[in-house]
Amino acid sequence: MILDQTKLTYFIKQKATEEGFLSCGIAKAEFLEEEAPKLEKWLNQGMHGEMAYMANHFDKRLDPRKLVDGAKSVISLLYNYYPEKNLAEEDNYKIAKYAYGKDYHYIIKPKLKTILNEIIEHVGDVNARVFVDSAPVHERAWAAKAGQGWVGKNSLLLNKQSGSFFFLAEIILDVDLDYDGPVKDYCGTCSKCMDACPTDAIPEPYVVDGSRCISYLTIELRDQIPEEFRGKMENWVFGCDICQDVCPWNRFSKKHQEEAFVPHDKLEGMSTSDWEEITEEMFREVFKGSAVKRTKLEGLKRNISFAKKNA
Repeated sequence: MILDQTKLTYFIKQKATEEGFLSCGIAKAEFLEEEAPKLEKWLNQGMHGEMAYMANHFDKRLDPRKLVDGAKSVISLLYNYYPEKNLAEEDNYKIAKYAYGKDYHYIIKPKLKTILNEIIEHVGDVNARVFVDSAPVHERAWAAKAGQGWVGKNSLLLNKQSGSFFFLAEIILDVDLDYDGPVKDYCGTCSKCMDACPTDAIPEPYVVDGSRCISYLTIELRDQIPEEFRGKMENWVFGCDICQDVCPWNRFSKKHQEEAFVPHDKLEGMSTSDWEEITEEMFREVFKGSAVKRTKLEGLKRNISFAKKNA
């Protein structure tokens, strides 16, 4: 049994490395005082669009102790998904890199549970929960507090060593650990992400209007894509990587080692006509277990149709 706080902290970070995480940082579980007014303003301005869930559980989103009774620590972890080949470089319809392979929820959650079970084995019974984009957790804020990087002008977490092509995950538990501190903001005067966004979804530094973001328009929005975005989608049909692709820090992105994130053979070889004539059978085969299934075939066809008219 590990009772020493520093030894336990080291043990947890070691286990995170063994499970394939890029890095692991830890922050004290407390109310996110600085984030509260920012989140409230963002919601009041309607920048969440039709994502009604973003307005739900406001208090829980800002205080992890309302998610886990007696919470003392938030363990923040990064999991790389940067692919070997950027399929969006080809003159074709595009999907976000995170969706090339299997749905990350099913890959990362078991790894978190393995780490938590190791903690329980060495500490005894703890009150804890694991999260992979699956509850009202302010992931980027916790990652920043845990020294995993800084929140960039495109509102994504940026890391000097790894860029931003990674998933965020958390373990919140009622155990005191050694805490990491935040790191400096290295965006400087750069505005590449803001300048490159074709739908003007980044109206000011560090603020993203979700209702204008291509990822929102192609995934979250259930209605027809508004006409004002005609000619601005740049052939993205599921998600978008533009603000990440232009970010100078992503020159440090390293190729992932996760076999489950390797794209289906047929996805890599899909032609423009394959996309436009995609059948239910093809959709099920190519995107089996993929995040793309969130849109269903009907939603993907809507996006392809809208992008086609762009051309």
